Amino acid sequence: MDIRLIGLDLDGTVFDSQKRISPRTRSAIAAACARGVAVLPATGRPRAGLPDAFVQIPGVRYAITSNGGAVYDLAGGRCMAVDPLPKEDALWALVRGRELGGLIDVYVEGRAYTGAATFEALVAAAPPAMRTYFSTTRTVVEDQVRWLEAETRPVEKLTMLFTNEALRDTAFRVYQDSGRFEVTSSIPNNLELNGKGVDKGKALLTLAGLLGLDRSQVMACGDSINDLAMLRAAGLGVAMGNAAPEIAAAADVRTACNDEDGVAKAIERYVLGQKGED
Repeated sequence: MDIRLIGLDLDGTVFDSQKRISPRTRSAIAAACARGVAVLPATGRPRAGLPDAFVQIPGVRYAITSNGGAVYDLAGGRCMAVDPLPKEDALWALVRGRELGGLIDVYVEGRAYTGAATFEALVAAAPPAMRTYFSTTRTVVEDQVRWLEAETRPVEKLTMLFTNEALRDTAFRVYQDSGRFEVTSSIPNNLELNGKGVDKGKALLTLAGLLGLDRSQVMACGDSINDLAMLRAAGLGVAMGNAAPEIAAAADVRTACNDEDGVAKAIERYVLGQKGED
């Protein structure tokens, strides 16, 4: 296969269970970049939350963030494309989410903005391995609703944590039934809201078009519900060994889990043409 573009989910895919990128995975990404392949994070995180351990790998230039809400040229320091959540929908989701017990971040221009009153609870509700990430990548605003009402920049995404999955499931139904959002999840107690029709898959193909590439030249790796559209959009969709059942069913192939260098093994096999250890 002539793979020229690779979109990689982060949590549960590139990252192992300790939120590390293994030396083998880093090496495989660098080797693909050295061959002229565009390898990029395709994540629900904002631009400001991208890990240095990935974006500082030689040759990594682009990033899909906010579940497809924005595409960035990291080397050029510019946003190449944004697919925003309508302001009125973002405000409705914020107010309704608070009523449903959500601890909410609003992503604008590559940063996550959270309310002062809920910041500590948000960090406490995060999975232990992600608490440092949450505590260091949030910009705190005093009144989140008033701030958003006055905000003029495009909203990339809303994300929210819940203190238990029952609250999360109730909120999922409310947002899904509204018909106004793409509703996904990447960890057990969170929800992520994008504008209708906005997802990683659409963003990945948008970037492919900007780079003059065909869908058949695109590969994607993922493990969670917010990766489903990306795996379906790519010419080669790769499910991690730890992927949710519906992700595995939608993928073209499977690789090892994130604690067993699954991303490295997929790149080595399908891009570098190596027949090394599986």
